[in-house]
Amino acid sequence: MDAISPHADARLARAWRPEGCDRIGLVLQGGGALGAYQAGVYQALEEAGLMPDWVSGVSIGAINSAIIAGNPPERRLERLRTFWERITDRKVSYYTPEGDMFRQARNLLSSWYTIALGQPGFFKPWKQSPWFSAPGAKMALSYYDTEPLRETLMELVDFDLINDPSRIRFSVGAVNVLTGNFVYFDNANDRIEPAHVMASGALPPAFPMVKVGNDYFWDGGLVSNTPLQHLLDEEDRLNKLVFQVDLFSARGSLPRNIQDVASRQKDITYSSRTRYNTDVYKKILSWKKKTYEALCKIPEENLSNDERGLKADLASLPEITILQLIYQQRAYEGDAKDYEFSRTSMKDHWQSGHEDTRATIQRRDHLRMPAKDEGISVFDVHRDGNR
Repeated sequence: MDAISPHADARLARAWRPEGCDRIGLVLQGGGALGAYQAGVYQALEEAGLMPDWVSGVSIGAINSAIIAGNPPERRLERLRTFWERITDRKVSYYTPEGDMFRQARNLLSSWYTIALGQPGFFKPWKQSPWFSAPGAKMALSYYDTEPLRETLMELVDFDLINDPSRIRFSVGAVNVLTGNFVYFDNANDRIEPAHVMASGALPPAFPMVKVGNDYFWDGGLVSNTPLQHLLDEEDRLNKLVFQVDLFSARGSLPRNIQDVASRQKDITYSSRTRYNTDVYKKILSWKKKTYEALCKIPEENLSNDERGLKADLASLPEITILQLIYQQRAYEGDAKDYEFSRTSMKDHWQSGHEDTRATIQRRDHLRMPAKDEGISVFDVHRDGNR
């Protein structure tokens, strides 16, 4: 079959998925301003007709996921553009000469504006510093107020649509402040509200913890910056094609100055455990297959009812293909890349996500379900072959 045309008729394209694929998942890592890369990824998927029926995210990935799940397909891209244009609606400079050193200086200025002024439609500084606020007061617990984000979510997201799991599955990760436990808010089990999305992106000490029910939550990235494990743990026997979009790269160059050190440290901290999760899943899958083979050698009459049930479950294990897209940092981007919200950088990140995804989906050997004995295949657009 020929490569998918990104300009194919949308009515035909939306019905397409690889042979044997029961579910398309879009899993979005946290990463602040870098999240525009994920919007570019979604644009390329929509153009190719690979419409996800499960979106899951952490932090900025949770916000992007909510905009996607909380709108009909024909409005998703428009709403993503509205969000990213709104939160980057601040002029940094009227002219920037060409060259990495000038762009680096411009990005640094932009990040200073963010620290001092917040971002429109996203967050704003409290009128009083937490250092001078009384313990227990709202302003004593963070540097910024995220009420603008709540207002933006209420405008751009239809939560009635999110709360229809038969239409699209939605899940976001957060951390319980008191217990330190990572939890998933999933529309298969929970009634999703703006607070669930905001809790997933409440990164301390910048943003305040968010109350959901009787508990308080912080950004899920404190424990795990990608919700891939939640999807892998789903016992649904569905064959899945998963687009895992990471904003921090575990692989990188050796630092050459203190700014490089800070940037590399952030990459390692937030690159999360995508490879670890897939390696563990492969090991578990291997043991399940061995267990099934062992049970097949035992006469049926010698098996207990539980063993027969286990044998039946293990006879139809799902096949999963994971296409991992990882944002590749530009030479002029430093450790402030995740809170540098200039319009120019947003457009660069969006374009990178769009281009990387188009390159990925044009690889026909990637867009397939694994062979029966493989179980899971993982590909990376920046490195050829199966990992």
